[in-house]
Amino acid sequence: MDRPFLLLASASPRRRRLLAWLGVTYDVTATEADEDLGSPLRSLPPVLARSLAADKARAARVHRPDADLIVACDTIVVLDRQVLGKPVDESDAWRMLRALSGRTHDVVTGVALFGESDTEPRTFAVTTPVEMRALDDTAIAEWLRSGEAMGCAGAYNIERMLASVDEGECYQNVAGLPLCHLCAQLGRLGAPELRSPIAECDASRGVSCTLGPQVCASPVSP
Repeated sequence: MDRPFLLLASASPRRRRLLAWLGVTYDVTATEADEDLGSPLRSLPPVLARSLAADKARAARVHRPDADLIVACDTIVVLDRQVLGKPVDESDAWRMLRALSGRTHDVVTGVALFGESDTEPRTFAVTTPVEMRALDDTAIAEWLRSGEAMGCAGAYNIERMLASVDEGECYQNVAGLPLCHLCAQLGRLGAPELRSPIAECDASRGVSCTLGPQVCASPVSP
């Protein structure tokens, strides 16, 4: 049996589900790269996100040197120039959610692509403005009881209706994978069986995204 074209270096079930919309065959592996949010790069969030994603891709390459193409991602939240990653405990999650409540912030996802013949990962980052709905203590407590907050940058998951984005912005970037941007990159690399994710993304949200058709410039199957 042929090995999958792509190796996703992520333990995130959301990223795995979204990647399946692209139609490419893929395998998954978890990485143990440290997420150093205290890096001097924190003053440049897109550069920081790209660097963190590249670290994950390098770690995955050590364990899977035979992979044709490794894709790794890292998502951070930026509020008032402060970088928020995943909360370390429930108290930290409370702090993040109170700070984000009723305010606009940026979500930045860095993506690294590490081909078998590459000496270093190639990276890009996508930034999406996000409006968090007003959250009182009851709403925060209810969300934390779901058990999902600890695995999310900024302690929230946009798929649970805690926040929203404009239709001209990348919703899935906030979920952890800028799907159309990745599709365009994979199209340029000649990924086999690649298909556009726009129809499935629109159907899942009940909207007609205006960004996806602009981003998916590479020829892919409809």
